[in-house]
Amino acid sequence: MSFYLSDTYIYFPHPSVVRHSGLLAAGGSLSTERLILAYTFGIFPWYNAHEPVLWWCPDPRFVIFPSRVKIPKSIRSYFNQGKYRVTYNTHFESVIRFCQLVPRRDQDGTWINEDIVSAYIRLHEMGHAWSVEVWKGDELAGGLYGVVIGKVFFGESMFSLLPNASKFGFISLAQKLESDGFLLIDCQQPNPYLQSLGGEFISGKEFQGILRRNILENVLQR
Repeated sequence: MSFYLSDTYIYFPHPSVVRHSGLLAAGGSLSTERLILAYTFGIFPWYNAHEPVLWWCPDPRFVIFPSRVKIPKSIRSYFNQGKYRVTYNTHFESVIRFCQLVPRRDQDGTWINEDIVSAYIRLHEMGHAWSVEVWKGDELAGGLYGVVIGKVFFGESMFSLLPNASKFGFISLAQKLESDGFLLIDCQQPNPYLQSLGGEFISGKEFQGILRRNILENVLQR
């Protein structure tokens, strides 16, 4: 049985009580305070519009360690030739809008509804949501966005308008995160795309241990 959350009192059940499906709780709002608390413990919202918010915390967890990111042979030439250029946090709303609107194979519609867009723009304004923009000349070719808590990046969505643009952006981000001392990129759910970039499963126990270390290091740095 999942927990149903209050709209006003901000809390979550412990991730150890998560169901086999990964569903932890339902209800509540997408306030910035609730979202920051959720991501701090690896919990994220994923639900259909006009339905209660569903909060997930899968176990095992699909992640990429920045130092282990793989550059497929098909992408290496893009870097060697400087085919694209990458910026960070310059067009957050454009990136999330493209993630919302660009069709995906085998998917009917999108989970990125207007409440999600508004909530993550607020997180971005607070410095907790980042965007990666991939450019071909002066035009956006792809990008991705996610949430940052301390030294963990929680990936949310990506898009490509030109071949391999999102992979180019993801690999560039992973290299930046490694140089900045980030502990982990959380991918939430597996797919072949992320597996090709070095995605792997870790246990929920190991994942929560990394998050606890992240909380401790974040506090000590203040």
